[in-house]
Amino acid sequence: MGMSEFYGPSDEAESLATIHRALSLGVNFLDTADMYGVGKNEELVGRAIRGRRDQVILATKFGHVRGANGEFLGVNGRPEYVKRACEVSLKRLGVEHIDLYYQHRADPNTPIEDTVSAMSDLVHEGKVRFLGLSEAAPSTVRRAAKVHPIAALQTEYSLWSRDTEGEVLETCRQLGIGFVAYSPLGRGFLTGRFKTQEDIPQEDWRRHHPRFQGENFKRNLHLAETVRQIAEEITCTPAQLAFAWVLAQSQDIVPIPGTKHTRYLEENLGALNVHLTEEQLRRLDEAFPVGVTAGERYHEQGMRSINL
Repeated sequence: MGMSEFYGPSDEAESLATIHRALSLGVNFLDTADMYGVGKNEELVGRAIRGRRDQVILATKFGHVRGANGEFLGVNGRPEYVKRACEVSLKRLGVEHIDLYYQHRADPNTPIEDTVSAMSDLVHEGKVRFLGLSEAAPSTVRRAAKVHPIAALQTEYSLWSRDTEGEVLETCRQLGIGFVAYSPLGRGFLTGRFKTQEDIPQEDWRRHHPRFQGENFKRNLHLAETVRQIAEEITCTPAQLAFAWVLAQSQDIVPIPGTKHTRYLEENLGALNVHLTEEQLRRLDEAFPVGVTAGERYHEQGMRSINL
């Protein structure tokens, strides 16, 4: 996502180099969406994997509708839109099939059964291999799974976003659905990169994120400091510690850290060599109970689109 929008300026050459470096290091799961950069990110990923399609498990998403100028026009899960969106994504990506196709957000005006039925048609047509949902409520996931097997649920999950640990993860495990954790580094906050709000680039949407604003920002700094202290003790970076914690939770959780720089990619992958002890996991659990983070995960409108 950050390679095309939301997290300030980016460099296409560096983005392509980062994806190629990831593939050379054994990373094979790439996640994009049609809304990132209003289609530009799918085009970027398509260029990056040209000639390397067999090395990649490719995931993309539909549902967020945006206008030509980037304006957000709502969520659409109507069957005819699902199929039209898939055709456009296939063209942008330059591929014949999508490995994992997500509904980015549930459409409150379209029964999930209708949406997933259309997604199922795409599987039978050979355009999609597996189906996924993102930020869907447990009841929605159960209804969807009755129409067609759901392979993955993608939802935010990290030390500072642990509200999925109850019914959401239980539902996934009962139904045999993999869990894909986005923002495993707390949107970069847990890396210790941001000491003041002025450290956030002007064009970066995090300047307007509830957890990065005002008193919430100040209150959340002590969480990042806890990560820094423990990371220092075990001689890894804060990013690696936060990532290693997610990896330690369960083998059915697949975290997808996002970066647009090769150096951060390599730092993230260093988390694979960080093995947390029971004592270290206990300390992190105590420091990061559910609800400890100040501020909501999204602004008001964004919160209305999750857990539907």
